[in-house]
Amino acid sequence: MSVVIGMVYVWINEVSYQQLLMKVNTDIYVAHEAFADTQNKYLIELALLAESYPFRDPMERSLTKEQESVEIKPLMANLKKEKGFDFLQLITINGCDYWQANNCNIKKSPLMTKALSGEPAAGIEIFSSQELQAINPDLAEKVYLPLIQTLRAHPSKNTVEDRGMVLHSYYPIRDTDSTVKAILIGGVLLNRNFKFVDTLRDLVYSKGSLAEDGLGTVTIFLEDVRISTNVPGQLQMPKQRAIGTRVSEKVREQVLSQGLKWTDRAFVVSEWYISAYEPIIDVFGQRVGMLYTGFLEAPFRATYFTGMTLLLLFFSIVVLISILLAVFGAKSIYKPIEAMAKVINTVEHGGEIRIGQLESKDEVAMLAQQFNGMLDTLQEQREQIQNSANVLEAKVEDRTRQLRNQKINLQRNLSLLKQTREKLVAKEKLAAIGELTAGIAHEVNNPTAVILGNMDLLVEELGENAKPVEQQTKLIIQQVYRIRAITDNLLQYSRPEDYQVASAVVNINEVINDTLALVQHDLKQQKIELNLDLRSTVSVSGNHQQFQQVLINLLVNAMNAQETAGMITVRTRNWRDQGVLMVVRDNGRGISAEALPRIFDPFYTQTKSGTGLGLYVSSGILNRYGAEILVRSRVGVGSCFFVWFYCDSVQQRDNSIKTDKEVY
Repeated sequence: MSVVIGMVYVWINEVSYQQLLMKVNTDIYVAHEAFADTQNKYLIELALLAESYPFRDPMERSLTKEQESVEIKPLMANLKKEKGFDFLQLITINGCDYWQANNCNIKKSPLMTKALSGEPAAGIEIFSSQELQAINPDLAEKVYLPLIQTLRAHPSKNTVEDRGMVLHSYYPIRDTDSTVKAILIGGVLLNRNFKFVDTLRDLVYSKGSLAEDGLGTVTIFLEDVRISTNVPGQLQMPKQRAIGTRVSEKVREQVLSQGLKWTDRAFVVSEWYISAYEPIIDVFGQRVGMLYTGFLEAPFRATYFTGMTLLLLFFSIVVLISILLAVFGAKSIYKPIEAMAKVINTVEHGGEIRIGQLESKDEVAMLAQQFNGMLDTLQEQREQIQNSANVLEAKVEDRTRQLRNQKINLQRNLSLLKQTREKLVAKEKLAAIGELTAGIAHEVNNPTAVILGNMDLLVEELGENAKPVEQQTKLIIQQVYRIRAITDNLLQYSRPEDYQVASAVVNINEVINDTLALVQHDLKQQKIELNLDLRSTVSVSGNHQQFQQVLINLLVNAMNAQETAGMITVRTRNWRDQGVLMVVRDNGRGISAEALPRIFDPFYTQTKSGTGLGLYVSSGILNRYGAEILVRSRVGVGSCFFVWFYCDSVQQRDNSIKTDKEVY
């Protein structure tokens, strides 16, 4: 049925369209014949006047021109008024006005030659505005037509049309010896000649020839401009004629340029019409315009689509009925199979369902019962497998738990082993460094004591004479004290038992606040912003002054690690119930991955002015009081130092605590 519908669609479309084209082809033929008959009718009217007794009698009598004019001119005026001529002229065989021999400005025409040979002639001629002005100024004003921009028209620079298309008729007037004595000329202007095109339309599209809402139209074109038409400018305003509009470029090319007939749908002003065009040939054999007949395409399209819609509706109803019949007919056949399919789908998704009692007793019903038995067997086997799987899963889970615990214990042991090894290595290093630094410090302290004593003596002896070198003297003494401070730090780290101070209760927040007073000047000088976030509430075991020395070293390193306008953040938090965590963070240049493991080694520094002992000494101080220090750093981002202080003098280092530190 779908194929049949498609074939009907194509056939109806093709046949109906061809019938419309055949009709409009017939219409243009009828309009052409009516156009030609109208030319002959006007020529016959001239002949009737020219051969009438009242017209010939004055010309055959020996009368003067004035006397002839008095009798003939009223006859010509009456014919012009009654038959619709726009002008009538009587001329001599020399082409001059019959009444005014000095007026020889009559339009030259090939029809004149035929008339001089005694043959009546009629045809289409194009008159310029000046030629119409010479005949009658009203005619020149009548043909003046502003051009209207039209969709799909050929581009043109012209804005007005002031030429006239005239049905020109010539009839020779013979004397008694059959010699042509004069020529009677009649002209009918087709511009704005709505009576002419309406007569053609009524003839071509008589009542009943089109659908009720069909619109038949006839148009006369001067070249591609509508000079007389009953095509409306808009369908909503049928009385407004589309004169001054232009034909589409495609039609113009085929009809005017190529001289071919057009029979097809065409865009006319604002709507699509089934159209026919043919060229209008003037007396010179030139294509000067077009004759058009056509009717609106929309009513026929609407009728066509209405029919197709009804056909499709009928097709849909038939298909729907067929589907319902097929569904209800097949339902009884496939009901057992559908029940089996439902059971299979449910079982696949883990459900438990069986095929119920079936009314039929055929082979399909027997197959359904056997299928039920197979499902029961599979259910029993699945339960056995599930029980075995549960036992196996429990064993696997127990074994996995044991392996997980062993892995955790192993990781803890490895971590403790690593820490122990690191501490042993550190202690060995410290022992070696202690022996070395103790000897160096002893040997260095003696010369520095001698230098200081002699410098004091030198300054005292010189008195006022020491003023010119006072700055250099102070610099020497300052550097000697610096040497002694370095050796003191080395001795302090190499013999911590000599410098051990008894542990006391320390408030880390107070240590930080006291330290800020010492470094506040340097922070302002380098334009570094310091952010404090102190939230710890518990006290720890240690020494206030030595923890202050550690914090000073961390802040100085943070300031050296960044340019001006940097930022340093110091924050404290309660760390479980073990103590306090202090964090010192900067946004400086950071520490490379290669240098990070060495920052706590003695004499290792990345700055030109540093000694490399700040972090070395700080680490030693923290170790003496059971505190720990850890660092994280990224180049270009900054560094962050984590310091864990314990509440008790003896460090409580269980595995859970170590795990928390590793997170940092």
